[in-house]
Amino acid sequence: MDPVARAPIFDHLSALGDPVRCRVVRLLEEQELTVSELCEVLQMPQSSVSRHLKLLADDGWLSSRKEGTSRLYSVPADALDAAARRLWPILREQLSTLPSAGHDTRRLGEILARRRERSQEFFATAAGQWDRVREDLFGAVFHLYALLPLLPPDAVVGDLGCGTGQVTAALAPWVKRVVAVDGSEDMLAAARERLGALRNVSAKSGNLEALPVADGDLDLAMLSLVLHHVPDPGRALAEVARVVKPGGRVLVVDMLPHDRAEYRQGMGHVWLGFSGKQVGKLLSAAGFGDVRVGPLPVDRAARGPALFVAVATRQLPGMGLRSGAARVSGAPRQVS
Repeated sequence: MDPVARAPIFDHLSALGDPVRCRVVRLLEEQELTVSELCEVLQMPQSSVSRHLKLLADDGWLSSRKEGTSRLYSVPADALDAAARRLWPILREQLSTLPSAGHDTRRLGEILARRRERSQEFFATAAGQWDRVREDLFGAVFHLYALLPLLPPDAVVGDLGCGTGQVTAALAPWVKRVVAVDGSEDMLAAARERLGALRNVSAKSGNLEALPVADGDLDLAMLSLVLHHVPDPGRALAEVARVVKPGGRVLVVDMLPHDRAEYRQGMGHVWLGFSGKQVGKLLSAAGFGDVRVGPLPVDRAARGPALFVAVATRQLPGMGLRSGAARVSGAPRQVS
Protein backbone atom coordinates (compact mmCIF):
# COMPACT_ATOMS: atom_id res chain seq x y z
CA MET A 1 0.00 0.00 0.00
CA ASP A 2 1.20 3.50 -0.86
CA PRO A 3 2.37 5.01 2.46
CA VAL A 4 1.08 8.44 1.43
CA ALA A 5 -2.46 7.05 1.15
CA ARG A 6 -2.27 5.97 4.79
CA ALA A 7 -1.53 9.48 6.10
CA PRO A 8 -4.14 10.62 8.66
CA ILE A 9 -5.00 13.71 6.65
CA PHE A 10 -6.70 11.58 3.99
CA ASP A 11 -8.85 9.80 6.57
CA HIS A 12 -9.83 13.19 8.02
CA LEU A 13 -10.70 14.52 4.57
CA SER A 14 -12.92 11.50 4.03
CA ALA A 15 -14.63 11.94 7.41
CA LEU A 16 -15.28 15.63 6.79
CA GLY A 17 -16.16 15.21 3.12
CA ASP A 18 -19.85 15.74 3.86
CA PRO A 19 -20.88 19.32 4.82
CA VAL A 20 -23.28 17.94 7.44
CA ARG A 21 -20.41 16.33 9.31
CA CYS A 22 -18.53 19.63 9.24
CA ARG A 23 -21.61 21.30 10.75
CA VAL A 24 -21.68 18.62 13.46
CA VAL A 25 -18.03 19.22 14.37
CA ARG A 26 -18.60 22.98 14.43
CA LEU A 27 -21.54 22.59 16.80
CA LEU A 28 -19.89 20.08 19.10
CA GLU A 29 -16.69 22.07 19.52
CA GLU A 30 -18.89 24.84 20.95
CA GLN A 31 -21.25 22.81 23.12
CA GLU A 32 -21.92 19.28 24.34
CA LEU A 33 -25.16 18.08 22.75
CA THR A 34 -27.36 14.99 22.71
CA VAL A 35 -28.41 13.25 19.51
CA SER A 36 -31.92 14.68 19.82
CA GLU A 37 -30.52 18.21 20.24
CA LEU A 38 -28.33 17.73 17.16
CA CYS A 39 -31.37 16.52 15.23
CA GLU A 40 -33.19 19.72 16.17
CA VAL A 41 -30.31 21.97 15.15
CA LEU A 42 -29.55 20.16 11.90
CA GLN A 43 -33.24 19.58 11.06
CA MET A 44 -32.49 15.93 10.27
CA PRO A 45 -33.87 12.55 11.42
CA GLN A 46 -32.08 10.67 14.19
CA SER A 47 -30.99 7.82 11.93
CA SER A 48 -29.09 10.23 9.67
CA VAL A 49 -27.50 12.13 12.55
CA SER A 50 -26.43 8.88 14.25
CA ARG A 51 -24.78 7.70 11.03
CA HIS A 52 -22.78 10.92 10.76
CA LEU A 53 -21.79 10.71 14.42
CA LYS A 54 -20.46 7.17 13.97
CA LEU A 55 -18.30 8.15 11.00
CA LEU A 56 -16.86 11.11 12.92
CA ALA A 57 -16.28 9.05 16.06
CA ASP A 58 -14.49 6.32 14.08
CA ASP A 59 -12.04 8.94 12.78
CA GLY A 60 -11.40 10.37 16.28
CA TRP A 61 -13.34 13.61 15.95
CA LEU A 62 -15.79 12.95 18.78
CA SER A 63 -15.94 11.86 22.37
CA SER A 64 -19.06 11.01 24.31
CA ARG A 65 -20.18 10.46 27.87
CA LYS A 66 -23.31 9.04 29.41
CA GLU A 67 -25.45 11.28 31.63
CA GLY A 68 -28.54 9.61 33.02
CA THR A 69 -30.42 8.13 30.09
CA SER A 70 -28.77 10.47 27.56
CA ARG A 71 -25.41 10.48 25.83
CA LEU A 72 -23.62 13.79 25.28
CA TYR A 73 -21.22 14.31 22.37
CA SER A 74 -18.37 16.81 22.06
CA VAL A 75 -15.18 17.45 20.09
CA PRO A 76 -12.07 16.74 22.24
CA ALA A 77 -9.98 19.56 20.79
CA ASP A 78 -6.98 18.75 22.98
CA ALA A 79 -7.03 15.10 21.82
CA LEU A 80 -7.13 15.68 18.04
CA ASP A 81 -4.00 14.70 16.15
CA ALA A 82 -1.77 17.26 14.45
CA ALA A 83 -3.29 16.71 11.01
CA ALA A 84 -6.81 17.27 12.32
CA ARG A 85 -5.75 20.42 14.19
CA ARG A 86 -4.30 21.87 10.97
CA LEU A 87 -7.21 20.83 8.75
CA TRP A 88 -10.17 21.87 10.86
CA PRO A 89 -9.54 25.66 11.10
CA ILE A 90 -9.51 25.84 7.28
CA LEU A 91 -12.81 23.98 7.00
CA ARG A 92 -14.37 25.94 9.89
CA GLU A 93 -13.51 29.24 8.19
CA GLN A 94 -15.15 28.13 4.93
CA LEU A 95 -18.19 26.71 6.77
CA SER A 96 -18.78 29.96 8.70
CA THR A 97 -19.58 31.79 5.44
CA LEU A 98 -22.47 29.46 4.57
CA PRO A 99 -26.11 30.29 5.45
CA SER A 100 -26.47 26.92 7.20
CA ALA A 101 -23.91 28.00 9.81
CA GLY A 102 -26.04 30.97 10.82
CA HIS A 103 -29.16 28.81 11.05
CA ASP A 104 -27.28 26.26 13.19
CA THR A 105 -26.07 28.99 15.54
CA ARG A 106 -29.58 30.38 15.97
CA ARG A 107 -31.13 26.99 16.70
CA LEU A 108 -28.29 26.11 19.10
CA GLY A 109 -29.01 29.36 20.95
CA GLU A 110 -32.66 28.35 21.29
CA ILE A 111 -31.66 25.00 22.82
CA LEU A 112 -29.34 26.65 25.33
CA ALA A 113 -32.04 29.18 26.20
CA ARG A 114 -34.46 26.34 26.97
CA ARG A 115 -31.86 24.75 29.24
CA ARG A 116 -31.61 28.01 31.18
CA GLU A 117 -35.38 28.34 31.32
CA ARG A 118 -35.75 24.89 32.89
CA SER A 119 -33.40 25.88 35.70
CA GLN A 120 -35.04 29.27 36.13
CA GLU A 121 -38.49 27.70 36.31
CA PHE A 122 -37.32 25.30 39.00
CA PHE A 123 -35.76 28.03 41.14
CA ALA A 124 -38.76 30.31 40.65
CA THR A 125 -40.94 27.68 42.34
CA ALA A 126 -38.37 26.27 44.79
CA ALA A 127 -36.67 29.41 46.12
CA GLY A 128 -38.54 29.29 49.42
CA GLN A 129 -37.64 25.65 49.96
CA TRP A 130 -34.21 25.54 48.32
CA ASP A 131 -32.18 25.41 51.55
CA ARG A 132 -34.15 22.38 52.73
CA VAL A 133 -34.01 20.67 49.33
CA ARG A 134 -30.25 21.20 49.07
CA GLU A 135 -29.70 19.93 52.61
CA ASP A 136 -31.85 16.87 51.96
CA LEU A 137 -29.86 16.07 48.82
CA PHE A 138 -26.32 16.92 49.89
CA GLY A 139 -26.24 17.43 53.66
CA ALA A 140 -25.86 20.56 55.76
CA VAL A 141 -22.10 21.20 55.61
CA PHE A 142 -20.86 20.12 52.18
CA HIS A 143 -20.35 23.75 51.12
CA LEU A 144 -18.06 24.36 54.09
CA TYR A 145 -15.84 21.39 53.23
CA ALA A 146 -15.79 22.63 49.64
CA LEU A 147 -14.04 25.82 50.83
CA LEU A 148 -10.98 23.88 52.06
CA PRO A 149 -9.23 23.87 48.65
CA LEU A 150 -8.97 27.66 49.00
CA LEU A 151 -6.21 27.06 51.57
CA PRO A 152 -2.66 27.58 50.22
CA PRO A 153 -1.40 24.12 49.17
CA ASP A 154 2.06 24.83 50.64
CA ALA A 155 0.68 25.87 54.06
CA VAL A 156 1.72 24.30 57.35
CA VAL A 157 -1.33 24.30 59.64
CA GLY A 158 -1.58 23.74 63.37
CA ASP A 159 -4.72 22.11 64.74
CA LEU A 160 -4.12 23.12 68.34
CA GLY A 161 -6.34 21.23 70.72
CA CYS A 162 -7.08 18.74 67.95
CA GLY A 163 -9.27 16.41 70.03
CA THR A 164 -10.03 13.29 68.02
CA GLY A 165 -8.57 14.77 64.83
CA GLN A 166 -11.73 15.55 62.88
CA VAL A 167 -10.53 18.99 61.74
CA THR A 168 -7.04 17.69 61.00
CA ALA A 169 -8.47 14.96 58.79
CA ALA A 170 -10.44 17.56 56.82
CA LEU A 171 -7.44 19.89 56.40
CA ALA A 172 -4.72 17.38 55.57
CA PRO A 173 -5.63 16.61 51.92
CA TRP A 174 -5.42 20.28 50.98
CA VAL A 175 -2.25 21.58 52.68
CA LYS A 176 1.43 20.69 52.87
CA ARG A 177 1.47 19.57 56.50
CA VAL A 178 -0.73 19.58 59.63
CA VAL A 179 0.63 19.61 63.17
CA ALA A 180 -2.05 18.22 65.51
CA VAL A 181 -1.54 18.92 69.22
CA ASP A 182 -3.63 17.88 72.22
CA GLY A 183 -3.03 17.65 75.96
CA SER A 184 -5.20 14.56 76.48
CA GLU A 185 -3.48 11.27 75.74
CA ASP A 186 -6.85 9.58 75.28
CA MET A 187 -7.98 12.19 72.73
CA LEU A 188 -4.62 11.98 70.99
CA ALA A 189 -4.85 8.19 70.76
CA ALA A 190 -8.23 8.51 69.05
CA ALA A 191 -6.78 11.16 66.72
CA ARG A 192 -3.81 8.98 65.80
CA GLU A 193 -6.13 6.11 64.98
CA ARG A 194 -8.19 8.37 62.72
CA LEU A 195 -5.16 10.03 61.11
CA GLY A 196 -2.89 7.01 60.77
CA ALA A 197 -3.04 6.85 56.97
CA LEU A 198 -2.24 10.56 56.47
CA ARG A 199 1.50 10.96 55.88
CA ASN A 200 1.53 14.75 56.11
CA VAL A 201 0.19 14.82 59.69
CA SER A 202 2.21 14.80 62.90
CA ALA A 203 0.23 14.26 66.12
CA LYS A 204 1.97 15.58 69.24
CA SER A 205 1.22 15.61 72.94
CA GLY A 206 1.29 19.06 74.56
CA ASN A 207 -0.78 21.86 76.00
CA LEU A 208 -1.49 25.28 74.57
CA GLU A 209 0.67 27.13 77.09
CA ALA A 210 3.77 25.15 76.00
CA LEU A 211 3.32 23.94 72.44
CA PRO A 212 5.71 21.27 71.08
CA VAL A 213 6.19 23.35 67.93
CA ALA A 214 9.21 25.37 66.76
CA ASP A 215 9.14 29.17 66.53
CA GLY A 216 7.39 30.37 63.37
CA ASP A 217 6.74 26.86 62.09
CA LEU A 218 3.07 27.44 61.23
CA ASP A 219 1.45 29.44 58.47
CA LEU A 220 -1.98 28.96 60.03
CA ALA A 221 -3.16 27.94 63.49
CA MET A 222 -6.63 26.82 64.47
CA LEU A 223 -8.14 26.54 67.95
CA SER A 224 -11.59 24.98 67.78
CA LEU A 225 -13.61 24.74 71.01
CA VAL A 226 -10.47 24.58 73.12
CA LEU A 227 -9.83 28.07 74.54
CA HIS A 228 -12.54 27.72 77.19
CA HIS A 229 -10.58 24.77 78.65
CA VAL A 230 -7.35 26.78 79.05
CA PRO A 231 -6.57 28.23 82.51
CA ASP A 232 -4.73 31.23 81.02
CA PRO A 233 -6.07 32.11 77.54
CA GLY A 234 -3.74 35.11 77.21
CA ARG A 235 -0.66 32.99 77.79
CA ALA A 236 -1.95 30.32 75.41
CA LEU A 237 -2.52 32.83 72.60
CA ALA A 238 0.92 34.33 73.16
CA GLU A 239 2.33 30.82 72.73
CA VAL A 240 0.30 30.44 69.55
CA ALA A 241 1.81 33.72 68.33
CA ARG A 242 5.27 32.26 68.94
CA VAL A 243 4.69 29.29 66.63
CA VAL A 244 2.91 31.25 63.87
CA LYS A 245 5.26 32.98 61.46
CA PRO A 246 4.92 36.77 60.97
CA GLY A 247 2.12 37.36 58.49
CA GLY A 248 0.56 34.00 59.37
CA ARG A 249 -2.95 33.72 60.72
CA VAL A 250 -4.86 32.27 63.65
CA LEU A 251 -8.48 31.19 63.71
CA VAL A 252 -10.37 30.71 66.97
CA VAL A 253 -13.80 29.09 67.27
CA ASP A 254 -15.43 29.05 70.69
CA MET A 255 -18.57 29.83 72.68
CA LEU A 256 -20.09 33.21 73.24
CA PRO A 257 -20.82 34.07 76.90
CA HIS A 258 -23.45 31.80 78.48
CA ASP A 259 -24.74 30.90 81.93
CA ARG A 260 -24.44 27.11 81.89
CA ALA A 261 -22.34 26.72 84.99
CA GLU A 262 -22.92 22.94 84.95
CA TYR A 263 -20.41 22.75 82.08
CA ARG A 264 -17.63 23.39 84.60
CA GLN A 265 -18.38 20.20 86.48
CA GLY A 266 -19.74 18.07 83.66
CA MET A 267 -17.24 18.91 80.91
CA GLY A 268 -14.32 20.59 82.64
CA HIS A 269 -14.92 24.05 81.22
CA VAL A 270 -12.83 26.76 82.84
CA TRP A 271 -14.56 29.71 81.12
CA LEU A 272 -18.23 30.21 80.30
CA GLY A 273 -17.55 31.62 76.84
CA PHE A 274 -15.93 34.82 75.58
CA SER A 275 -17.34 38.04 74.20
CA GLY A 276 -16.07 39.48 70.95
CA LYS A 277 -14.44 42.31 72.87
CA GLN A 278 -12.63 39.87 75.17
CA VAL A 279 -11.30 37.81 72.28
CA GLY A 280 -10.16 40.91 70.42
CA LYS A 281 -8.20 42.14 73.44
CA LEU A 282 -6.62 38.72 74.04
CA LEU A 283 -5.49 38.36 70.43
CA SER A 284 -4.16 41.91 70.21
CA ALA A 285 -2.23 41.52 73.46
CA ALA A 286 -0.72 38.26 72.18
CA GLY A 287 0.77 39.98 69.11
CA PHE A 288 -1.96 39.56 66.52
CA GLY A 289 -3.46 42.36 64.45
CA ASP A 290 -6.30 42.81 61.96
CA VAL A 291 -8.59 40.98 64.37
CA ARG A 292 -12.09 40.17 63.17
CA VAL A 293 -14.71 38.53 65.38
CA GLY A 294 -18.25 37.51 64.52
CA PRO A 295 -21.00 35.11 65.61
CA LEU A 296 -21.55 31.88 63.72
CA PRO A 297 -25.03 30.96 62.49
CA VAL A 298 -27.04 29.06 65.07
CA ASP A 299 -27.84 25.48 64.12
CA ARG A 300 -31.48 24.88 65.06
CA ALA A 301 -30.71 21.27 65.94
CA ALA A 302 -27.79 22.16 68.24
CA ARG A 303 -28.36 22.32 71.99
CA GLY A 304 -25.20 24.15 73.04
CA PRO A 305 -24.41 27.87 73.38
CA ALA A 306 -23.96 30.09 70.35
CA LEU A 307 -20.48 30.20 68.82
CA PHE A 308 -18.18 32.88 67.46
CA VAL A 309 -15.25 32.79 65.05
CA ALA A 310 -12.25 35.08 65.31
CA VAL A 311 -9.43 35.48 62.79
CA ALA A 312 -6.26 37.53 63.18
CA THR A 313 -2.84 38.02 61.57
CA ARG A 314 0.54 37.60 63.31
CA GLN A 315 2.13 41.00 63.23
CA LEU A 316 5.45 41.58 61.53
CA PRO A 317 8.43 42.46 63.75
CA GLY A 318 8.59 46.12 64.66
CA MET A 319 4.95 46.87 63.85
CA GLY A 320 3.91 47.21 67.45
CA LEU A 321 0.38 46.55 68.65
CA ARG A 322 -2.28 48.17 66.55
CA SER A 323 -4.75 49.91 68.80
CA GLY A 324 -8.38 49.32 68.03
CA ALA A 325 -7.49 46.51 65.62
CA ALA A 326 -10.33 44.24 66.67
CA ARG A 327 -13.53 44.44 64.68
CA VAL A 328 -16.64 42.67 65.86
CA SER A 329 -18.93 41.64 63.00
CA GLY A 330 -22.61 41.42 63.82
CA ALA A 331 -24.20 41.43 67.23
CA PRO A 332 -23.08 38.60 69.52
CA ARG A 333 -25.99 36.38 70.40
CA GLN A 334 -26.55 34.10 73.32
CA VAL A 335 -28.94 31.15 73.30
CA SER A 336 -30.33 29.43 76.34
